[in-house]
Parts: sequence; C-alpha cells; structure tokens
Amino acid sequence: MKKAVFVYSDEMLKYKFNDNHPFNQLRLKLTLDLLQMSNAISDEDIIKPRIATDEELCLIHDPNYVDAVKLASEGLLSEERAENYGLGTEDTPAFPNMHEASAMLVGGTLAAVDAVMTGKAEHALSLGGGLHHSFRGKASGFCVYNDNSIAIKYLQKHYNARVLYVDTDAHHGDGVQWSFYDDDQACTFSIHETGRYLFPGTGNINERGQGKGYGYSFNIPIDAFTEDESFLHAYETAFKEIVEFFKPDIILTQNGADAHYLDPLTHLSATMNIYERIPKLAHELAHKYCNGRWVAVGGGGYDIWRVVPRAWARIWLEMTELSNIKGDLPTNWIEKWQSKSPVTLPNRWHDPTHMYEPIPRKAEITEKNAQMLEKALYPIRSSRKTVDK
Repeated sequence: MKKAVFVYSDEMLKYKFNDNHPFNQLRLKLTLDLLQMSNAISDEDIIKPRIATDEELCLIHDPNYVDAVKLASEGLLSEERAENYGLGTEDTPAFPNMHEASAMLVGGTLAAVDAVMTGKAEHALSLGGGLHHSFRGKASGFCVYNDNSIAIKYLQKHYNARVLYVDTDAHHGDGVQWSFYDDDQACTFSIHETGRYLFPGTGNINERGQGKGYGYSFNIPIDAFTEDESFLHAYETAFKEIVEFFKPDIILTQNGADAHYLDPLTHLSATMNIYERIPKLAHELAHKYCNGRWVAVGGGGYDIWRVVPRAWARIWLEMTELSNIKGDLPTNWIEKWQSKSPVTLPNRWHDPTHMYEPIPRKAEITEKNAQMLEKALYPIRSSRKTVDK
C-alpha cells in the first residue's frame, strides 16, 4: 500500500470559465510543479482522473440539471433556462465542454476515494475537486457539479461508509451541508468566515441538521480579520471533539486556501502557518480513528501565485511524511513562473513575520470566535455531561 496518491492530468485544467475569472485551475499545475521541483513527488505517485458517469453525477444532481449542463456546454441552453439552473451567471458562466470538464473533476475525487477504500493508498489528494457550493439542481459559486457531495454518497453506496466531511474553505460548505442535512451517516463540519460579509451567507451555528440528521451538522462562523491562533484554536478543538463524537470510517477534507491574508475575495488574516497545521491534524486523526483513510480535495483559493501552491503542496508533504521541507522554495520553480506572474512570487515556504499591520480588534475577534466554538460544540459537550452523570 502506498502512503498516498496524487490525482492529476492536464485535462483537469479545462475547467475554465474565461480568462478573467478568479477561479483559475492553473493553480493545480503550479502546485504539482512546486512538488516536483522540491523532489517531493514522482510520476509513480500520480494517478489519472476519469470522467464521472451520469449515474454517479445523479447520486446528488437532478438528471434534468445534468442534461441542462450538457446543453449549456454546447451553447444550446436558452438564457432563461440557464438562469433557472444557475448557469450563465457572472459567478458560474457557461463554457464549451463544461459538462466533460466538470465531470472530470468529480471523477478525480471518485478515483481518490476508490484508491483509499480499495487499499491502494492510505491517503489520496485530488486538488481539482472541492467544488462545495452546487446543489441538486443548480450551479453556484464557481461550482457546476458538487464532487464532495457525490463522493460522500458514493462512499455510502459502494462502501457503506460513515463519512466525516471537514471544510476549511473561507466560504461555507453550503452545498454539502444541505445534501446531508437529514443524514446521520454523514457528518459535516465547516469553519468559515461569517456569512455577514461573505458569500454564500449561510453556515450559522444553529444550522445543526434536521430529522435524524439533527446534531450531525457543525458550523463555526469566524469573524472577519481572524488570525492564525484563533482560527487554529477553533479548528483543532472542534475537529478533535467532532471526530471522537462521530467515529467515521473515512475523513474527507475540503482544503480551500482562501482564508489567507492575501486572498482577494475574503477578509480573513491567516498565514501559511494554518496550511501546515490543517492537514497535520487531519492526518493524525485519520490514523487514530479511520485506519489512515483520508481523502483531501482542493476548493477555493484565488491568489494562485503566492498562496495556493504553497498551501496545497503542504497537504501532499503531510500525507507523505515530508512535512520537514521548509526554508527556501526551489529556485527553478520561481524562475519558471515569475515571468508569468503579475506579482512577485514568494521565495520561502513560510510567510514573513509582520506581513500585515496589527489587527486593532484582535482581542474582541478572538473572544467572539471562542464563543462561537463553545456554542457550536454545545450539543456534543452537553450530551457528554449527561452520559458522565
């Protein structure tokens, strides 16, 4: 059994709305290049994605929606019908071969799932996935098909698995949460910037599930300008208590890299420190509770030059126990990409200290986040106290 496999092919770069869209899959290539030039990955570690079948897509999506995506891919969907399906919007415009490109990202995540569940690898990373906003019959927030939700349903159907889904994207993992809101065999945990200022506006702590799924949905909405220490305190405390409560068969993590201070679409103030710690804890808990079964996908991340490659490379370095790689980035990586980058590329794995001015409301933000954490975990802690009595 391999420690980990990395799902990639250049076909995954074809998920491209237009040249000016913030969702830019070139970040996949930048990340793989960084790993290759760090001598951290070989061709034998890479497996190719496949195109998900219509049957697999319809584990979550309405067949009429899948048909609409196919028509939009060929420019045959009317503007009115497209709008009903969330397609052709500024966020999620239609593009040629959109169905095939989107189904390829889903297939990449399913290839990662199969590699782990059939024992080929302990861990698997498919950075093309992580599209957590789309719904049963509607595209949303740069996401056409929801590979996360499909992967969870696929795990339940084919492997009878209890799945813990952990989402550290700065945007709430709404599409995944609502797909499993009444399901007690899937547990969702999202830590994200409060929806007061940020799309999609959901993810409040009182969104706990419904019916038999009540108590299996966890949200920690953190304040704008939250820094590393407060983010990590909430993430690490909650993850440990939720995994102990749920006891999953596999952990699926969505690794949006948009909580960073430099991200242009969000308002958090994290640094590369969190992107080292996020996968480290997932790795540790996967071995403690799931015999190592851990699938990681990508997600948001809109500073594709300075942030995403370093953040996503850290997941692979953790999976393969190469997390001691620190210091300077490979010179040949910087030289290869600097001429194409609109900003000066970083030259070290970690961010410089004092990369931004001190946050004036730090104490208030930290206290507010701690209160959110307490409220989010109240159901687990209160039930634990009852059992203890």
